[in-house]
Amino acid sequence: MTTDTASRPAASDPARFMELGGLQRVEAIAAGREPMAPMLQGLEVTLHAWSEGRIELRAVPQARFYNFMNAAHGGWALTLLDTCMALSALSTLLPGEFAPTLDTSGKFVRPITEQAGELRAMGQVVSRGRRVIAMDGRIEDAAGRLYAHGTSTCLISDWRG
Repeated sequence: MTTDTASRPAASDPARFMELGGLQRVEAIAAGREPMAPMLQGLEVTLHAWSEGRIELRAVPQARFYNFMNAAHGGWALTLLDTCMALSALSTLLPGEFAPTLDTSGKFVRPITEQAGELRAMGQVVSRGRRVIAMDGRIEDAAGRLYAHGTSTCLISDWRG
């Protein structure tokens, strides 16, 4: 269940995209029929596994993402957390619904460096109400060591107004 980004379209048709259910939208991104968010394209993030309410991304920390302390910048880790949690929320939506982020919070447990190797960013819905979706997320290495974790909420809205 990995994605190939080489032939991915550069832009999405929002009206057509919103006609799909949330899990169908995630699957369209994974299959390359829809683009990854432009923010992620330079971060080399891969959508690795998905199911309703659960997402796993993969990414390798690189020196180009380092801060002055020679570790991945917190913004890089928060982007991974925010993305995996937001995609887990997306996977639960009905056609016509969208769910912008209300808040995201992250905690850093250990420095992220290139030596960590490929990291897994996992997001999961912990509660989905009529209006609010709550998620949690984790960034771990292949051995299961925790690097960062967070929480997020999204507000469910209707695309059609």
